[in-house]
Amino acid sequence: MLDQQTRQARPAVPDSIGARLDRAPIGPVHRRLTAIIGVGLLFDTFENNLSGVISKVLQHDFAFNGTTLKLVLASAFVGQFVGALLLGRLADRVGRRTAFLVNLALYSGFSLLGAFSPNAEWLIATRFLAGVGIGAEQALSDCYLADVLPANRRGRFTAWAYTIAFCGVPAVGFAALWLVPLSPLGIAGWRWLFVLGSLGSAVVWVLRRQLIESPRWLAAVGRREEAERLTALLEGRAPGEPPATPAVPDAPAPRVRVRAVFSPRFLRRTVMLWLFCVLSVVGYYGFGTLAPQILAAKGYGVVAGLGYTAASFLGYPLGSLLSVPIMERMERKLLAALSASVMALAGLGFGFANGAASVVVCGVLYTLASNVFSTVSHVYLAEQYPTAIRAAASGTAYSLSKLSAAALPFVLLPVLQQHGAGALFGVIAAAMALLTLTVLTLGQRTTGRPVDH
Repeated sequence: MLDQQTRQARPAVPDSIGARLDRAPIGPVHRRLTAIIGVGLLFDTFENNLSGVISKVLQHDFAFNGTTLKLVLASAFVGQFVGALLLGRLADRVGRRTAFLVNLALYSGFSLLGAFSPNAEWLIATRFLAGVGIGAEQALSDCYLADVLPANRRGRFTAWAYTIAFCGVPAVGFAALWLVPLSPLGIAGWRWLFVLGSLGSAVVWVLRRQLIESPRWLAAVGRREEAERLTALLEGRAPGEPPATPAVPDAPAPRVRVRAVFSPRFLRRTVMLWLFCVLSVVGYYGFGTLAPQILAAKGYGVVAGLGYTAASFLGYPLGSLLSVPIMERMERKLLAALSASVMALAGLGFGFANGAASVVVCGVLYTLASNVFSTVSHVYLAEQYPTAIRAAASGTAYSLSKLSAAALPFVLLPVLQQHGAGALFGVIAAAMALLTLTVLTLGQRTTGRPVDH
């Protein structure tokens, strides 16, 4: 009893903003922020799969040759490479919330302009500029959720955000299946898909104005009063109510430049992340972007191909939903390696499948595994660097995935055209095997650990 009274009489150990955020109970504010981020990400996934889904239709309407088709498929990803670099740095300088508003405004405007494309050149240019806008969306979302969510629930709630997000993939598949054969108001159905993406992201831009700034970022740049107020909000405390333990007066973090990712402290994880990002895209977008082309090579018509693609895309939200209960129970790098291995096997099955049923089953299994993989990779990426450089460093690594995605049509389409779907998925399986080896040998354990460490 005496020891207990003595402990109670001692002053509480001061806490930093980050430590308090990591211990905060999940409340309505966390849930609302997660939902707003998830809805914004939905339009990112819509955008990433849009060109691939309607590629055969565009090829017919504009009479694309092989090179032009590759440029159309690559243009949005090149734009996303640029956007991930620029807007990631912007987020570390002016805040996560401001960067979110800038990126969605750019995407919404140029996606709408893309709907009025009179020729391939206009379409390529608007897809590139829309990509600049949406390019940092996933990296910014990952960093923001890592900033505001408690350490022991970070993976689970990020998985919920991506479950919402990946409803955008079957959404674009079924919207294309519905609209492509039609011409509402005399306008080609594929153009309405661009309008949907633009108007939807404009609505999300309004919702994003409700986001609070990251308290970790505010503390890192010396805005202590704002950081304390928002931390209290996330802790569920009434205005003016003192915290359970007094807060350390967070001093502004020393300025850390992005080149610190090559310092001895971060070099191993930087090498791992860069290889991880480049290779992951081969598996993830290699299917999502080229599925209609693969089905066309198997002899399916445009409408039938869109139907099987849309059905296969149902695995995307199911995969993210599956990751929710296991995200905090399994070490991130092990889950990434396991899901990448399943992708490799399901992809080979899809490549060699002949009947419609086996195509859809293998397609759903592939997309389901790929979204367990995608969700865990987004959480893992955001857990590697400190707050001061998190958005820029993660954005740089993430931008490489977009550059890799831009190269995919030029690398994988010739393999498909010359050697068939089996050879294409052989290349994808090899990339997934190399990724698995990389993350198991170089990756570090992060599950449940504070991101400030």
